Amino acid sequence: MSGETVSRLKPRRGRPPKDERDFTDTRQALIRSGLEVLTETGYLSAGIDRVIKNIAVPKGSFYHCFKSKQEFGMAVLDAYGDFFAHKLDKFLSNRQLAPLERIDAFVHHAGQGMAKYAFRRGCLVGNLLQEAPLLPQEFPARLKEILADWETRIAHCLDEAIACGELPPASVSHELAKVFWSGWEGAVMRARLFCSTEPLDTYWAFFRHSITISPAA
Repeated sequence: MSGETVSRLKPRRGRPPKDERDFTDTRQALIRSGLEVLTETGYLSAGIDRVIKNIAVPKGSFYHCFKSKQEFGMAVLDAYGDFFAHKLDKFLSNRQLAPLERIDAFVHHAGQGMAKYAFRRGCLVGNLLQEAPLLPQEFPARLKEILADWETRIAHCLDEAIACGELPPASVSHELAKVFWSGWEGAVMRARLFCSTEPLDTYWAFFRHSITISPAA
């Protein structure tokens, strides 16, 4: 292979070509808009027109970035799963707080986030769980993966709570984590219905009391 050919095949250094940057920027903008729309409406009711209207791009640009609404929905779901996992890590890895206080801080922050958007937006995973029987088949499998990931993060925090004596030694952290997320999604739906953080706070207070109460009580 000649030196000239090699030089032609070498990737260019520096910033990517403008077309590539434009494609990446537009794709990310569409995903961000999709996060806004789908956390309000879910997937089935979400219209492509509303997604592109938020960022003022032509419909052709949407289909340049995504082959279909289904591909777009999966990209939005993946982005939400990653975003929420990062948020959980931010709170659950805070060693300045006791383990259960970390979850308490997460619950408080989540309530503030819902109030910020006047309770129009909920949890995208919770929205899609309600639609699961009608969604394309790849969605339920991805939802299960995301829930399992979130459960693992809460379970690790609960393991620390067991280790430091906040929870009884016989507690089964992973089972408790499953119960936490099942109840949490219901609390988020009630918070949207009543336009109040009270369902979140009440659920967490009940859950925390139920797992820390002495077996001898």
